[in-house]
Amino acid sequence: MWFWAQATSWQDIAALTRRMVGNEQELQRDFWRKLKGAVADLPFAEDLLAAYYCAFDRQTPLHVKAVLLGAIAYFILPTDLIPDYIPVIGFIDDAAVLAGATKLVTSYIKPEHREAARRTLARLRGEA
Repeated sequence: MWFWAQATSWQDIAALTRRMVGNEQELQRDFWRKLKGAVADLPFAEDLLAAYYCAFDRQTPLHVKAVLLGAIAYFILPTDLIPDYIPVIGFIDDAAVLAGATKLVTSYIKPEHREAARRTLARLRGEA
């Protein structure tokens, strides 16, 4: 995640997000690393995972993928509008960006994506 440290403005963050979205493997690796790091207990974790599964579904249209990958990249970004390391409020902006993105593309998030999210979340929480 060294490239996020280079961002000094919103324009830089936008350019870095476009570059990161272009590298899906790195985005996936960073996503799972952050999600496993105690974020599985976030109230919006299931929506985040459903967005992830939709974004990487081959049947999802490109414009929908772009919206969801942008939200996922924002989630991965450690020093965003409200840095994630700030207790209690650190993930509020991440939740807001995710909520906005999923609202835009809600019809593309299928029941299969939500079910995969629930199964994965149960596994991450040690419930499965």
